[in-house]
Amino acid sequence: MLDWSATAFVFPGQGSQQVGMGADLASAYPAARAVFQQADEILGFSLSTLCFEGPEDTLNDTINTQPALYVMGAAILRVLEAELGAARPAMVAGHSLGEFTALHAASALDFAGGLRLVRERGRLMKEAGVRSPGAMAAILGLDAEAVRALCAEVSAQSGQPLVLANDNCEGQLVISGGRAAVETAVSRAAERGAKRAIPLAVSVASHSPLMSAITDKFRAALDATEFSPPAIPVVGNVQARPLTDIAAIRAELAEQLTSTVRWTESVEVMRQAGITSFVELGPKDVLSGLIKRIDRSAERIALNSADAVRDFVSQNA
Repeated sequence: MLDWSATAFVFPGQGSQQVGMGADLASAYPAARAVFQQADEILGFSLSTLCFEGPEDTLNDTINTQPALYVMGAAILRVLEAELGAARPAMVAGHSLGEFTALHAASALDFAGGLRLVRERGRLMKEAGVRSPGAMAAILGLDAEAVRALCAEVSAQSGQPLVLANDNCEGQLVISGGRAAVETAVSRAAERGAKRAIPLAVSVASHSPLMSAITDKFRAALDATEFSPPAIPVVGNVQARPLTDIAAIRAELAEQLTSTVRWTESVEVMRQAGITSFVELGPKDVLSGLIKRIDRSAERIALNSADAVRDFVSQNA
């Protein structure tokens, strides 16, 4: 049985989506089914059908991916609340889009308001991708300092923005920026000692200056969204420290669009705060894999299916 005082819930971002996500959960648990039904009503289209049946290319469109992952995390959360009652984690965190689900889990953002907000975030990010097409790539085997230096060099030479977008774990970093700059950095990464440099199948340069074109519009959406002080600590991506009040939350979510996701540091902050177990609520086990590389001694549990949720409930009821 988990020690809830030493447990954190973590929520994944884009890249964790897959066709079929949530179908078995909604079939097995009325609480999950109700979340998907509520999402369909709020959005005015069948997000549940898109999650359960696809098509894949439509699910992978950022305007749909973001609400899909938010709803999936919320559905798992609702099942745990229904089955385990008052049991709550000591901390929560999310990777990029997952930070919104984490805020919902901490009662800082209600479900409907959060869903509308992530749908708008996806819409605006897609708009930015059309206006200023960019690219992203994973760089394996280099540390953050070396990647930042590479980005600065290529950006200066190309005249295009290029930054470290995701510090996922040691040796697994993601860069983001102008397409030509990313292509150049990928070609030079091996010279700097990278094991691999892998272009990602995206057209949106997340967490880069190319997102600054939509920051004002997203700030307006944040201002129109009601937040509450978190009931439990939420470790934010931008500063890698807990968000303590509403002003900090709004500032964090706006800055996150153009800032590095400091996931390695976020996990380390939670470990230093006494967290020994990380429970991932999402369709896959991406964050569990990253946490393993950050700290192998941490317990990792991925609730990515109805069977996994059922086992978790039976062990912790």
